[in-house]
Amino acid sequence: MAYHPQLKYDTPRSEINMIPLIDVMLVLLIIFIIAAPLLTHAVKIDLPVADSATVNMKPETIQLGIKADGQFLWNGESVEETELEAMMQEAASREPLPELHLQADATTPYEFVARTMARASRAGLEKIGFVSKPDGQTQTQ
Repeated sequence: MAYHPQLKYDTPRSEINMIPLIDVMLVLLIIFIIAAPLLTHAVKIDLPVADSATVNMKPETIQLGIKADGQFLWNGESVEETELEAMMQEAASREPLPELHLQADATTPYEFVARTMARASRAGLEKIGFVSKPDGQTQTQ
């Protein structure tokens, strides 16, 4: 008589069989390894060589400072509010279009900054950036 030990698990097991999943992943890996070189469509051509300098037209930057009392500084020079729009329109007519860098005092009311941005936008200056000091640097006067 042969002895057949009783199996421990008489109830169905609720474990995921990982073998089919691993097989599918390996097949997909092989397919991608084979297909990846086929996806690059490169056409090799011999281009003529010409001696020329690259044209690097960097746009001019305009530094516009706004003090807390409402005074404007155009590239470091004090300007009146009435002259500001004319200067902005003249700058907007240049090619390439200059960038406007706004530097406002920490205590400048937001109203001055918002009005200045609206004026610049109406004049045609599209590239407007804010300049600030990094943390840890004290303001020198």
